Parts: sequence; structure tokens; C-alpha cells
Amino acid sequence: MTRFSISDRHISDECLTFVIAEIGINHGGDLGVAKQMVESARRAGAEVIKHQTHIVEDEMASAARKIVPENADVSIYELMERCCLNLDEEVELKAYTEELGMIYLSTPFSRRAADFLMEIGVPAFKIGSGECNNYPLIEHISNFGLPVILSTGMNDLKTIKPAVKIMEEHQISYALLHCVNLYPTPPSLLSLGAISDLRTNFPNAEVGFSDHSVGNYASFAAVGLGANIIERHYTDHFSRSGPDISCSIDEAGLRDIILGCEVVRQARGGCKKKVAEEKLTADFAYATVVTISSIKKGEKFDKANVWVKRPGTGGIPAAMYWDILGATATRDIEIDEQLFECDYA
Repeated sequence: MTRFSISDRHISDECLTFVIAEIGINHGGDLGVAKQMVESARRAGAEVIKHQTHIVEDEMASAARKIVPENADVSIYELMERCCLNLDEEVELKAYTEELGMIYLSTPFSRRAADFLMEIGVPAFKIGSGECNNYPLIEHISNFGLPVILSTGMNDLKTIKPAVKIMEEHQISYALLHCVNLYPTPPSLLSLGAISDLRTNFPNAEVGFSDHSVGNYASFAAVGLGANIIERHYTDHFSRSGPDISCSIDEAGLRDIILGCEVVRQARGGCKKKVAEEKLTADFAYATVVTISSIKKGEKFDKANVWVKRPGTGGIPAAMYWDILGATATRDIEIDEQLFECDYA
């Protein structure tokens, strides 16, 4: 798989899971709240903060004033006007995030937003699921030459392929995130098998999961299936109001996901084989052949005088029990002795 990096942070099977804390629009348009969320995520151990850059008039036509999302009570146009930061505030938020030692990413929802993010020096672009089939915008962003993380919710392999083709034609490194755009997503609709589909069909992509479910179970499962990037909506506490709070995690949840993803990452892969470190356990857990009655030299071994018992420190493993039946004892052997090759012929 192609090496994928953002700000010298490598992302691959061999690296810590790249956990993205998306504050998005959970701050409700309040820069002070946004900074509190960044501080909270940093306390939890976050490496990456992701924002959303909305220049509403460039992003949406007036028809959007009639569209009300399922997780809101006003139109999408009004919602974004209410919840977005202005560009000067975003510059301040980026600087604050980086002062705390974290990577700042943001999702542009329009061409002007993408241009703005390039101007302020983001190290990569995150493109949301709604833009996965917005090929003109993907091409515009790909022209910048920066790495791209692309969410693929509301899309299938057929519509993802043209987006990938554009990014590969521009020779940029990219990651694809499986995603289901329901807030929150019930377990029955998570379709985590899509992670394997993405890895198989797009071998040049790093693969991850943008998780809109409740709790961290799905993210852990995704890492077990090969996801190296996990994105979660984030809030500093659940008393905040906002359309994405229901599928967000808080400081304790983020700390849990960072630690848990690393446990799962280390545990995945491999094949079914003995592990050298198991030997101490095998010494007492395995069984070897022992006498269950005394045996005279020249007497034959049979089921009445030999059987298998722990520990595994004898010379004849239990798997060879049938092989020694009928063999002749080469010495007098007391009851309850472990047998070795020199004891029979």
C-alpha cells in the first residue's frame, strides 16, 4: 500500500491509527467554544482536529433554503449560516490548534473554501461524502497537489472510481473513508465489510472509517478490518446543542478510542501459528505419555499401562500416543513416569 503522510505523520498498517477529532460545526459558530473543544480534544490525546469551512453563498444555491436535514429544525442554508465561523475566526482557530501541537484539517464545501484553506496553509484536504461525486470540486482540490482524505458515504464503487481516477491522474496521495451518512447510524446499517471492498478495489489508497454510530465499538471493529484512519465527530460535553452532537464522542470517548484503536491495531493480522512466547504455558498445558502402571523391561506398551497426562515436559507428546502402542520397554519403568524415546524400541 502506498505510503500516506500528512505533516510528516505517516499513516499505514505499521503506524498508530490516525484518529481525527472532528469538531465540525459543533461549536455553533462560537470561536470560544471551538477553542474549548480543541483544548478538550488535546487533553484526550488528539493529534488531529478537523473543522468545516463554509462560505455559504458559494456553497449553496438559494434552493437550499427549502431543504431541512433530518437532524435539524431549520434549512441547511440557515443552519450553516448560524453554525459556521467566519474566515478570520477560522484563521485564529487554525493557529490556536497548531500552537497546541496538533494538525489542523478542514473540509471545504465550495471552491472558494478550498482556495481559502490552501491560502492559509493546510497540510491536506478532507473532502466530505457529499462531495465524493462532485468531480469538478475534487479536480479543483487535486490541482493543489496536497494529500486528500475522501469520505465515501452515499456512494458506491461505481461513483467512487471517477473520484479516484481524478486524484491518481493528478498523482496525489489519497485515503478513502467508508462512511454511512445517518446521524447516528444504527449498527445494522454500518456495513463494515465496505472497508475490505475499498482495500481490494483501490490498492493505492489508504483506507479508514468515518464513524457516525453511537459508542466506539464500530470504530474498533473497523480497525480490526484494516482501517488506519478513524474520524469521529467531537464535543467537549454533551450539553452542547447542534445537529452532530448525537453521533459525537466526548473527551472520555476520544481517550478510549485512541487507546482502543491501538490495542486492536496491534492485535490484527498475522496467521494461525504457534507463538514462541507460548512455550512457558505449553510446558504445563500440553500432555505427554506417562505410565499408568509399572512396566518390566521387554514388556509391550498398551492402553492398560500408558496414557497421556500433563505437563508437556515428557519426551513423547500426546499426539504420538498411538505410535508407541505395541513398542517394547527398554528398562523397568515405575508407575507415573514420563516416557522418552530411549525408553522403548
